[in-house]
Amino acid sequence: MRKVTYSMGMTLDGFITDPAGSIDWSVPDDEVFRHSIEEIRSVGVHLMGRKLYETMRYWEDPDNAASFDASEQEWAGLWNPLPKVVFSRTLTEVEGAARLASGTLAEEIEALRAEPGDGDIAIGGATLAAEAHSLGLVDEYLIRVFPVVVGGGTPFFPRDEQQVDLELIDTRTFPSGIVFVHYRTKR
Repeated sequence: MRKVTYSMGMTLDGFITDPAGSIDWSVPDDEVFRHSIEEIRSVGVHLMGRKLYETMRYWEDPDNAASFDASEQEWAGLWNPLPKVVFSRTLTEVEGAARLASGTLAEEIEALRAEPGDGDIAIGGATLAAEAHSLGLVDEYLIRVFPVVVGGGTPFFPRDEQQVDLELIDTRTFPSGIVFVHYRTKR
């Protein structure tokens, strides 16, 4: 059965955006970006909310692609054809390899788990990932902890007072001070 992963960068104090909604603090260095490229290779489908979908459209814009370096071209080459499911109450259409979700998050994940195929079901976007976490649908957490404290913003984990026991799978510390932590949910 395909596993569901939640992968995102967060601040040391647990936020994925600062109080103004910015992620300027999360620009990865070359080594961390390379790690993200390797991570996306294991993804078979990516679930996301509207905001993340709109942010990630950057990689599919031909005007942007003209200035991509070799690593960015490699990322775009993996990201652009990757199937994506977008959860939105306001979008009526999406582009590229994306489709709008036709069911609830739980229904979409159940259907994707039942499909044959390789690759993880990755979840991105704070609201959608929080819902998946609250529903107990996340199998693994892949977290890049950035060496910054922002004091508030959008939390990585929802404040739902739910305990989830985790098993450490891997850690890696990058020269920039960014720490990658990989946990599996204990069931």
